[in-house]
Amino acid sequence: MIPTKDFIEPSILYEELLKRIRKYHPSEDVSLVEKAYRVAESAHTGQVRKSGEPYIIHPLYVAIILAELEMDKETIVAGILHDVVEDTVMTDDEIKAEFGEEVELLVDGVTKLGQLSYDGDKIEVQAENLRKMFLAMAKDIRVIIIKLADRLHNMRTLKYMKPEKQKEKARETMDIYAPIAQRLGISKIKIELEDLSLKYLEPEAYYDLVEKVAQRKSVRDEYVQSLVDEVGKYIDEAGIKASIVGRAKHFFSIYKKMVNQGKTLDQIYDLFAIRIIVKDVKNCYAALGVIHEKYKPIPGRFKDYIAMPKPNMYQSLHTTLIGPNGQPFEIQIRTEEMHRTSEYGIAAHWKYKEASNGGGISGEEAKLSWLRQILEWQQDLSDNKEFMSLLKSDLDLFSDAVFCFTPTGDVKNLPRGSTPIDFAYNIHTAVGNKMIGAKVNGKLVPIDYKIRNGDRIEVLTSQNSRGPSHDWLNIVKSTQAKNKINQWFRNEFKEENIQKGKELLHNYCKVKGVQLSDINKPEYQVKVQRKYGFRDWNSVLASVGHGGLKEAQIINRMMEEYRREHAKKLTDEQILALAEGEKEKAAVKPKERSKSGIIVKGLTDVAVHFSKCCGPVPGDEIVGFVTRGRGVSVHRTDCINIIQLPESERVRLIDAEWQQGAAEEAMGGRYLAEIKIFCNNRTGLLVDISRIFMEREIDIDSINSRTSKKGVATISVQFHTKGKDEMNSLMDKIRMIDSVFDIKRTTG
Repeated sequence: MIPTKDFIEPSILYEELLKRIRKYHPSEDVSLVEKAYRVAESAHTGQVRKSGEPYIIHPLYVAIILAELEMDKETIVAGILHDVVEDTVMTDDEIKAEFGEEVELLVDGVTKLGQLSYDGDKIEVQAENLRKMFLAMAKDIRVIIIKLADRLHNMRTLKYMKPEKQKEKARETMDIYAPIAQRLGISKIKIELEDLSLKYLEPEAYYDLVEKVAQRKSVRDEYVQSLVDEVGKYIDEAGIKASIVGRAKHFFSIYKKMVNQGKTLDQIYDLFAIRIIVKDVKNCYAALGVIHEKYKPIPGRFKDYIAMPKPNMYQSLHTTLIGPNGQPFEIQIRTEEMHRTSEYGIAAHWKYKEASNGGGISGEEAKLSWLRQILEWQQDLSDNKEFMSLLKSDLDLFSDAVFCFTPTGDVKNLPRGSTPIDFAYNIHTAVGNKMIGAKVNGKLVPIDYKIRNGDRIEVLTSQNSRGPSHDWLNIVKSTQAKNKINQWFRNEFKEENIQKGKELLHNYCKVKGVQLSDINKPEYQVKVQRKYGFRDWNSVLASVGHGGLKEAQIINRMMEEYRREHAKKLTDEQILALAEGEKEKAAVKPKERSKSGIIVKGLTDVAVHFSKCCGPVPGDEIVGFVTRGRGVSVHRTDCINIIQLPESERVRLIDAEWQQGAAEEAMGGRYLAEIKIFCNNRTGLLVDISRIFMEREIDIDSINSRTSKKGVATISVQFHTKGKDEMNSLMDKIRMIDSVFDIKRTTG
């Protein structure tokens, strides 16, 4: 690593970059890198960093960090150019024209990540930003690697920032960037990010630790070297070719152990590890046998990450032993390829690509399977608070999972704390639904048994099983299992809900004195299905049966259709009576643009206001109601108050329509509307719904929620909208949220 110096010459840094590239680059062609340097240098001319040095220094250091990871040409070029779009006048199209689409996409991805905000106190924003980062990874994981290099150099030069900014950036790095570097397996970057973060978050503890470790360095180095020599002699005598080195643990690792275990530095013995690097896997286990023969291993401190790699592809054998003087020490045994993956993680699988080889990375699909699992998992988990708690706990995204086996020996990866029920649904939905018990390692266990690493699970099923129990929802850990159990309950009771829905409609009509046979016609049913988004009439009945829709909503809608078909039209005399003297004025006066955006038939200078009961918006079918002393009140034609209007009052109804153009200008282009969302209650529903409004830049005026004893939540949302098209699009998006089974506009 090159130390960051003040005012270093960019040309010197550039030469160092080329030197790093040529160490692993198979040819002399660095023309694209040269071009990127010239473009970035020109684009950043006159710009300086907080330190006062030329800005071009920063992208050059980022490129050098990427070269240390042996990244491909396109990534290094994007690293040099990563700030030109955000900080200069250069555009995406210009980058694409000069350097190709691949570089342009990488630069664009880094630029977008740079626009994400972070606030450790606002957990919702923090979680949302993490989701966006994972989405960026899905498109091209190199975007994240460039961002990590960018953050690493910024942390190295954090001393030039104000103290409050130092703590903010350090906390962000510790909470987001260091864990992602760990998840990608890039320990080289992860370790430095953690140490630098500790330096600014806990400066007293950091400098005290640095001083104390330095004081004991010579004694420790001497002891480590003696161990290395001794271990090397044993390995050599066994005829195993190996490279053996001692490695001091980094400051944050020591600090974390002191805090978690409540110990002082003098009480922590494993401040270092011996690393044995051999040729192949066979020699890894051979070396382990030699070591366990010569030193006494500490029970429970052996981990085989070769047979069961970590999700970030890390592989190694770890064992803790008692040294010659009774002091514990750790040995890690791995192959050269495993060591490379340990240091560089996912970056180890990118090679510097030649233009002639057609580009692309072969065989990486399998290596990135864990990434797809992350994306699938985080999309299922819609509650941001739960998402963040999982990130920061033993169940988090970056910690070890539980590895268990099927009876045939297949390995299954489950969240820590999973039960045989989680295992069953991981195998197949049908296996989970038919489960009646489980065996672990050949013995019957309760279904809430916590699976341990290495357990062999056998699920017991029966065709006579009645299906999952509601209690299972409190036992399972995986989102996948919870979703499948909830789905079973929705499908299982559909027939029962259909019958109940029929009875509720019949009873409602009986109470209201409505003849159900008059309105229960196929053409009216279709109108109801379309309004509430159901594919068939049975689905409508099932929704009424489980409380998603109220029977009054269905009957009133069908009555509305019936009345439209049978209603008597207003006579000309009635219209003239309502608009006496006004029609003549309208005939001689030119048409005016209505201030309300509404044209009321025969009336031009009358006050118009929108009813709060149904909240009409541009695009709705509307009708006017002549009030006493308050002008005309505008309602939707499907408003319950209009549908249930007594015949004696219907004479006050008058035609109304939206005036094209004026409707968009009136009310500032925003109309108050209200919707009701019906869903199975779960944690995070309000967060998911609010996020959709935020993404569409629609302001929420109020939001209220109530939950029935059956667990059905009704969420009422008031907001301002431009019109019906925007509202329909919004409602379609909300319908896609997990657990939402219906949504409707308020009709009175």
